[in-house]
Amino acid sequence: MKLFKTLFTVLPLVGLAAEAQFVRKDPAFDQLVPKDAKIEKLAGGLIFTEGPIWMPDGTLLFSDVPGNTIYRWKEGGKPEVFLKPSGYDGKDAPAGAYIGSNGLTLDKQGRLIICQHGNGQVVRREKDGKLTVLASKYQGKRLNSPNDAVYKSDGALYFTDPPYGFTKQDEDPKKELKHNGVYRLKDGQLTLLVKEMTRPNGLAFSPDEKVLYVANSDEKRKVWVRYDVKPDGTLSAAGKLFYDVTKETADGLPDGMKVDKRGNVYATGPGGIWVFSPEGKHLGTIAPPEVPANCHWGGADGQTLYMTARTGVYRVRLSVAGIRP
Repeated sequence: MKLFKTLFTVLPLVGLAAEAQFVRKDPAFDQLVPKDAKIEKLAGGLIFTEGPIWMPDGTLLFSDVPGNTIYRWKEGGKPEVFLKPSGYDGKDAPAGAYIGSNGLTLDKQGRLIICQHGNGQVVRREKDGKLTVLASKYQGKRLNSPNDAVYKSDGALYFTDPPYGFTKQDEDPKKELKHNGVYRLKDGQLTLLVKEMTRPNGLAFSPDEKVLYVANSDEKRKVWVRYDVKPDGTLSAAGKLFYDVTKETADGLPDGMKVDKRGNVYATGPGGIWVFSPEGKHLGTIAPPEVPANCHWGGADGQTLYMTARTGVYRVRLSVAGIRP
């Protein structure tokens, strides 16, 4: 991992992540991340963690994508299997394939929404544990591997659909769609909103829902794009570049992201979680020992940022609450 030249903090205490770093580039960062902030490691020994979601019962769910498992973590405990298989029901996946669940979110009723890579669909887990398929095909063709999802206040579900669930990705014979898209599902109707992005991944709304941020996880174009949201819920025809990290050499790509109640964006990317102002100014970076792929707000007041990072799960206490289902 590329070493940052600015301030870093070593945390040798038990339960705290060693070599955790906070890169402070702007004074506004100090209003979000306290000077004495500490990154705590909650779990380790996993394969590739993703999709954290804070549950109403005070537990954290997260995906282990190659492990095809959703785990549940509660304070003071170790991760326990919540759902397996979580993203692929078949038995023919190569070892290490990214076929499990990825992004997780909740609907207004508190039901778990699961992006399933291997099955190529978005499903809802009912209160009795049964799974209801919400989206699996676009114009009669199988979706690729739904990756991340977010609800708008009008009940519409927005999700990204890159090819990561396929062994050969875009060249895989099982891939039926030529594009990798961003979709909107409302009242049972699936609408393709964006098809120009090569690797659409994480996505999040601004607090007023007038902007949708989308990450592009492409080595050749590592960017975050912002789309204006129209009154009917569709997006502006062309997205505007929010921030470009293509030249960054640290490990990691633009991936999952969340937004706080002030409109600041917390986006996983090269070397850690990049924190941006609503105007796209890089305020600083939260960099746990492992490169994070996603994050989510948790705790009773929503001021704790939970981070899924490669083989582990981490958290850090912040000074601002985030937007969550």
